[in-house]
Amino acid sequence: MDNRRNRCLNYILAVSMTVAATVLDQFTKYLAVKNLKGAEPHVIVKGVFQLEYLENRGAAFGLFQNQRFFFFLSVAVVCAAIVWFFLKAPMERKYLPLRACAVLIAAGAVGNFIDRIRLGYVVDFLYFKLIDFPIFNVADIYVTVSTALFIVLLCFYYKEEDIDRILHGGK
Repeated sequence: MDNRRNRCLNYILAVSMTVAATVLDQFTKYLAVKNLKGAEPHVIVKGVFQLEYLENRGAAFGLFQNQRFFFFLSVAVVCAAIVWFFLKAPMERKYLPLRACAVLIAAGAVGNFIDRIRLGYVVDFLYFKLIDFPIFNVADIYVTVSTALFIVLLCFYYKEEDIDRILHGGK
């Protein structure tokens, strides 16, 4: 019973953290719309980094312009994979970094999905002008950094037995 209660509390914490991260993403986008839409870019470091409003109707790097079904399907697949992972992964401290990455990936996917449903596009506003990197947002940071860290952890930190425990539902 204690293990079941612990698992339930972990699920509640994961959902709460996903909601909190999503709210933070949405708040930053609200501020971007309020302060940057229709305005000149706000330069933070001249020639390096600025805040610049952009309505992105595609995915990363402008791919899949106006493909709402694709975005709905991809968010559903990502969220299903994360739920599967949480149900399978052992509730040990050792797996906390992977669970944290999963939470942030979910928050990023949901944050951008909310924009697509509500606005028909994603609000982007962070721009590294120095390297002419595509304009992005907080949800994009969640997804990109967490996915990269997730892969690094699986490749270099966790052993084969650890991954087997996840795949085979180690408690």
